[in-house]
Amino acid sequence: MSANKTNVSRLLGLGFTPGKLRGLQRISNPNGTLTMVATDQNSSMISMIKDSLKKKNENREPTYEEIVEAKIHLAGRLGPHCSGLLVDGYYGVWNTIASMSMPRNTGLLVRVEKSGGEKNKHGAPLGAFEPGFSVAKIKSLGADAVKLLAQFEPTEGESAEHNFQFIQKVYAECQKHDILFLLETIAFPFGGEKKDSASFLDRKVHTVIETARWVSRYCDIYKAEFPGWLNKHSEQQLRDNCKELDKVCERPWVLLSAGVDFGDYRKQVDMALDCGASGVLGGRAFWKEYFLQDGFEARDKFAAGECVERVKTIDAMVQKKGKPWFARYGLTPECLSGMRASEGWLFRYGSAGASGSAGKLQEGDVY
Repeated sequence: MSANKTNVSRLLGLGFTPGKLRGLQRISNPNGTLTMVATDQNSSMISMIKDSLKKKNENREPTYEEIVEAKIHLAGRLGPHCSGLLVDGYYGVWNTIASMSMPRNTGLLVRVEKSGGEKNKHGAPLGAFEPGFSVAKIKSLGADAVKLLAQFEPTEGESAEHNFQFIQKVYAECQKHDILFLLETIAFPFGGEKKDSASFLDRKVHTVIETARWVSRYCDIYKAEFPGWLNKHSEQQLRDNCKELDKVCERPWVLLSAGVDFGDYRKQVDMALDCGASGVLGGRAFWKEYFLQDGFEARDKFAAGECVERVKTIDAMVQKKGKPWFARYGLTPECLSGMRASEGWLFRYGSAGASGSAGKLQEGDVY
């Protein structure tokens, strides 16, 4: 192999098999940064729609069709302006694809976890698959990536063990089916705490950073909470926290929005990008006021106007300041353009055993 060429073993050593690498290309901007939008928040959307119905004196649960139409509408308006769109399996993915609302040039991520799962005796959540869904099913849908939200608290051992095993299971399934894996972790209150309890708030920054240290290696892209509060910590402290998160994270990472107001999210994103983040995967910060609009025309105006402008604003920041995913591994566009596979690679792909020698093909295996 010539001096300006590099064998794909360099990529394989980083976990980038053909399917995973293609998925990463699909959800990324051309410069290797990531501007992704989430519409998979079922519980939040249902609550927002219920609130909007109450204003019309309709005290009822939203119908399946009402939830689907909202997801399709947001996907159609925001999808063209982001590098990747995250949808849920129950309402979103097939309806978004079938309605042609999913832009052909936008990467598709699909959620695999169950929303509102079981909790243990301490009130700590125990992760589980979305009923009727799996990594294999997401792969067969033609998605570019699997997303798992795993609530994680290192100091609550029982749930930590359960959710750690769940993360590893999904990670292994994504390796088996050669599909990109995006892992999102969030802290949670337990043992009688509330989200505003001092004990929870006091440990949350440590939880965010330690969780990344513990589990970020078991994914391809890591989605993190912002490690601090704009109204509590100094800017220097927040930047130090972001730098520590970047230091311990073993994969390219993006920032979630956690439903904060857009102005605050923009500030958080700016600091995260300065400290090594590769982009964002935000949801409600982009569109949460959508359901406050009265009627479809008002919602469409808000989605096509304010929501799109928010995505464009963050995208400009990400593409200017974000750390390209490949830079995380010391790679460059020039290096990637010189990647080459050796002759016979296809016999090794999906067929190699532990010794690396070609053997009998087994469906689902990779390298």
